[in-house]
Amino acid sequence: MRYKRWSTNGLNAVLAETMERFSDRDRGLILQVLDHIQTVDEIFSHNLEARDRPYVAPRSAELPSFEAVAGKARSIGDWYVDYTDRLTPAQLDETIAFTFSNGAPARMTRGDMILHVATHGAGHRGNIGAILHLNGVQPNPDRITDFLEAGDT
Repeated sequence: MRYKRWSTNGLNAVLAETMERFSDRDRGLILQVLDHIQTVDEIFSHNLEARDRPYVAPRSAELPSFEAVAGKARSIGDWYVDYTDRLTPAQLDETIAFTFSNGAPARMTRGDMILHVATHGAGHRGNIGAILHLNGVQPNPDRITDFLEAGDT
């Protein structure tokens, strides 16, 4: 989760500097993907703590601004690092029943939920990276090896 926080914050820093370079279509697409990542992160944080969640879909009812999504991403990234730092191996293996946003019942271990959040975000950061490349913008270093080299653990 430290890697996810680092790479997400890095992507958002690049976007903060370059969003004006993109067409309205590409800005909208980037924002939709960021919002989707953020919403799923929040949904699973609620699932992990057995809290009611305010979402009925894996996206916001109204598309927020880039600044709002980036701010929420920083907060939820910190939450996941703090949360996972406190978990014991037994807690990681604990199965939790919850409901997907489409209403389907589900059961996952805490560890599987955390893995899902990490890999889900990585995949969608790659989608945004492709848009950056198509627009001549160099994405942030996003490899786990970059994270380890940076020593930002």
